[in-house]
Amino acid sequence: MTERVVIIGAGQAGAQAAASLRVEKFDGAITMIGAETEPPYQRPPLSKAYLQGALEKSRLYLKPVEFYEKHSIDLRLGVRASAIDRAAKTVTLEGGEALSYDKLLIATGAPPRKLKAPGAELAGIHYLRSIADSDALGPVLKSGERIVIVGAGYIGLEVAAVARKAGLPVTVLEAMERPLQRVAGPEVSAFYADLHRSAGVDLRIGAMVAGFEGEGRVRAAVLKDGETIPCGAVLVGVGAAPETGLAEAAGLKVENGVWVDDHARTEDPAIWAAGDVTNHPSALYGRRMRLESVPNAIEQGKAAAVNMAGGDMVYDTVPWFWSDQYDVKLQTAGISEGADARVVRGAPGERKLAVWYLKEGRLLAVDTMNDPPSFLIGKKLIAAKSTPDPKILADSAADLKSLLS
Repeated sequence: MTERVVIIGAGQAGAQAAASLRVEKFDGAITMIGAETEPPYQRPPLSKAYLQGALEKSRLYLKPVEFYEKHSIDLRLGVRASAIDRAAKTVTLEGGEALSYDKLLIATGAPPRKLKAPGAELAGIHYLRSIADSDALGPVLKSGERIVIVGAGYIGLEVAAVARKAGLPVTVLEAMERPLQRVAGPEVSAFYADLHRSAGVDLRIGAMVAGFEGEGRVRAAVLKDGETIPCGAVLVGVGAAPETGLAEAAGLKVENGVWVDDHARTEDPAIWAAGDVTNHPSALYGRRMRLESVPNAIEQGKAAAVNMAGGDMVYDTVPWFWSDQYDVKLQTAGISEGADARVVRGAPGERKLAVWYLKEGRLLAVDTMNDPPSFLIGKKLIAAKSTPDPKILADSAADLKSLLS
């Protein structure tokens, strides 16, 4: 009997798993279910190159549509899964069709968190996750009107950079004490605050949004201190939440994501999960974590595929992330949470900087701005659980490669 794999989610993790199953010589049936009508595509350019019109839509696609036909991957687009029946081993689609599976992969991702405030339903208030979202935001760049961005995380700051390049007045409202506070140290926050302010962004720290005003369409953001900021559009970028509803309804363990083991497998031996939706163990850091990143989706998708195909692959890679803003590329390796010391390489005010995060001497993470060598070497040091000499880390003239020996 032909073995059947069903993949719920046609994003980076789901598409990678489907392709990797064929690489692993899995010759059974593969069905991939995607809620969007577009074939699987990469999301990072949606807030950068694609948004500013520097990248054609066809170049977003991870594979040409012909790839799925050639490899006998049944790609179901524009449909949603409504239920998982673990006892019957079926996935029910919203239209009522039931798909049977021998092995199931949940790769539903993490949609943006919605802002709950008066006026939040007005037209002109945008979120950014899909091609459709980016397409809807594109015309704003030609409007000439101020855009208010709620949240100074990666998405908010990337869109702020694109909007300033397009000549728009931009106000960024961040409720926390500094930009990128959830993911980076104060030196990196200061770097990006200076970068955006020097580009003309009105960056407000500790700014709390009370609501929005407008007749059918947003015309202003209102702060809790009573200030009103006139605008033609709003982008909300206040984080994302894992889409765990199907898993939770099916009785799978869910706690800040779908719980999986180091093989990307849930407590149900027939079900795996991969990507932003998962909460997985990290032997490298000695704890569980949920990551929102393309590298995590790709590598965990590969691991899930190998193991669904009968292999034995442990997933425990060094997490890494990136962000492009203006002429600065941020590259991060590792997770800085829990660090008790920071070492800065590079002078404040320069467009090249690295911040190293250590705990009891061991390197946990590094944030690099326009410094690829520090990123690459840092990634290796983190994987090796190294305790590098802080003096060498701080010395811009020192050869970091000496730390690898």
